[in-house]
Amino acid sequence: MQIIKNKQLLAGDNWSFAADDSEIGDSGDITVSIERWKAAKHALLQRAGKTGLRLRPADDVAVLDGDLDGVELIELDFSGFGDGRPFSQARLLRSRLAYQGEIRAVGNYLPDQVYYLIRVGVNAFRLENEAQIPLVLSCMDDFSVNYQASSI
Repeated sequence: MQIIKNKQLLAGDNWSFAADDSEIGDSGDITVSIERWKAAKHALLQRAGKTGLRLRPADDVAVLDGDLDGVELIELDFSGFGDGRPFSQARLLRSRLAYQGEIRAVGNYLPDQVYYLIRVGVNAFRLENEAQIPLVLSCMDDFSVNYQASSI
């Protein structure tokens, strides 16, 4: 599956989500839930593969304060396009927690939300429908003037 990162289309995505009840091998790049991260952080960091987090809209990013060392990717799961909490999560990750790694939008977000997601700190996008890639890329620069400060 292709992803868009830093406004560039990349050929492949080698990350996969490991559900809480799934086995995790020693290799491969995975994202896990906050609960799994808290329960098995040290074991996850000992793996040969990279480890990241997948946040659901109801997850409190404040519990990650001081606990993001070794996290290379944070996926924000848009379970429904009408739920704006991932926007707040991205903003808090960048501003309060000073997270500098990749923040990726996954799930059900709309192409016209991409510009605003970039403004709050999201720098990567995985699209369920790859036919929308040209549209999403064009939406990244919708506006040339902004009235508010941003996370970028």
